[in-house]
Amino acid sequence: MDQTKSKGDECYSIDHAALTEHRTSKPWMSSPTYFHTASFSPSSSLKILSHCQSGVTKGLKQSGKPVEVMGLLQGRPDPSNPGTIIVTDSFPLPIEGFETRVIADDSSVINHMIALGDLMEDLRPEKFCGWYHSHPFDVTTHPHTFFSSTDLSTQLQWQRSEDSHGNPWLGCVIDPLRSMSTSELIMESFRAFPPEYTPFDKFSCPDGSVVKNESERLQRWGACFNRYYRLDTVYHMSTESNKIVSRINEDFKWVESLTGGSGSDSSRIVKAVERWEEGKEGRGKARDEFKDIRGERKAEEVKRKGLQGVFGV
Repeated sequence: MDQTKSKGDECYSIDHAALTEHRTSKPWMSSPTYFHTASFSPSSSLKILSHCQSGVTKGLKQSGKPVEVMGLLQGRPDPSNPGTIIVTDSFPLPIEGFETRVIADDSSVINHMIALGDLMEDLRPEKFCGWYHSHPFDVTTHPHTFFSSTDLSTQLQWQRSEDSHGNPWLGCVIDPLRSMSTSELIMESFRAFPPEYTPFDKFSCPDGSVVKNESERLQRWGACFNRYYRLDTVYHMSTESNKIVSRINEDFKWVESLTGGSGSDSSRIVKAVERWEEGKEGRGKARDEFKDIRGERKAEEVKRKGLQGVFGV
């Protein structure tokens, strides 16, 4: 077996003493722009994309209009790379909405979040470290990855509550229709500025640019453009994850499956990746699942080619 390690392997190793010290010292409390990078694992990214795609499919089927969906992120600040939040997993929430108004304000949903959070903290070293939601708007010139006024308010409330307890909070927005159009995950990560913070320029945007054209600025970043900032969104893979994702890409065209293919295949691929990341016990099950999907895909391809030969379609 190849023992070569990737840089992503570091994201799966936790120094508990250093993490505890980092959470205790809370350096982000003294710097509004302390965090600059959000690093996502394969399973968290796949689950986010699959969930957001389901909102599009469900909404179109029920009302002819995609619905926004929301979920939670699990992870931790990285003491070995100051300014980085590592996202290891994601969990969908039973919340749906329209036109930038997805918000967790239902008591049953809040109780669900609390119970899930307590359970996860008993099982894993990470905590809930943020939230994600989709903006399933028509594909236009710019991606719809921005904070609405409602989003900003939600982020700020969570951020002020969690940051002070050593648990910095991240907000992510996904553009599922553009993701489906481009066959890649279009997602951006944000943090809110505290109310007392004054941007260096009144026209400064979340990406650090200064845009004085109001129409262009509002279209891209929303009305509260200077009250939050963008982090670099990157993706990490362990050596083993890199192998399996490469295999998925080669054999199953996983991006195509998640962005425009069968919802059933999407769910199966996501679960198989999760099993693979669990370790040796899960890899046998993952291999069987991939083998089944590959066999079904080959059967479909043979059938399609047969029809082409007979009917010329």
